Amino acid sequence: MKIICIGRNFADHAKEMNAETPSQPMFFMKPDIALLRPGTPFFYPNFSNDIHYECELVVKIDRVGKNIAEKFAHKYYSEIGLGIDFTARDLQQQCKEKGHPWEIAKSFEGSAAICAQFIDKSDLDLDNITFSLRKNDEIVQEGNSNDMIFTIDQLISYVSQFMTLKKGDLIYTGTPKGVGSIQIGDVLTGSIGEQQMFEVKVK
Repeated sequence: MKIICIGRNFADHAKEMNAETPSQPMFFMKPDIALLRPGTPFFYPNFSNDIHYECELVVKIDRVGKNIAEKFAHKYYSEIGLGIDFTARDLQQQCKEKGHPWEIAKSFEGSAAICAQFIDKSDLDLDNITFSLRKNDEIVQEGNSNDMIFTIDQLISYVSQFMTLKKGDLIYTGTPKGVGSIQIGDVLTGSIGEQQMFEVKVK
């Protein structure tokens, strides 16, 4: 199972990070041990002092495909979920300054929270999926799939040029503006529309 994460797929997030808006999708990988199973707390790691949340729609691939044409990409997934891409922002900044890869900032154990249940895509308007993240009952992020620079089908087509997508692979599709830090004791709650998808306690 692969965890594929899309970077800067919302223009407002790229702007808040003082980064350029990409002209083509950019992605990075997380190992399977990064997956934070539903109901499992996120344990704040001792190697960072600045962990950030990034709430994202997640696509679950349900058939094998390589070099998938965009017009056929819709055949390779049937469910949409929600997750968090946790980022050690201080380590990421150090990596950027040194020109190093970002794995230690993005791919550590437990850095990919995921929901317990996914929603059948036939029950959603894929061009108008609203989602949100609350930190301690305060809304900190709100997004809509309509604001994504690259659509789900475009992302699947692009990524599949470089690697075979397999059943069970997860694509985290990018985060909107509003990313921020977490502290021990915080509770993060993610929703698609009015449906709560996950609750993550920070310990």
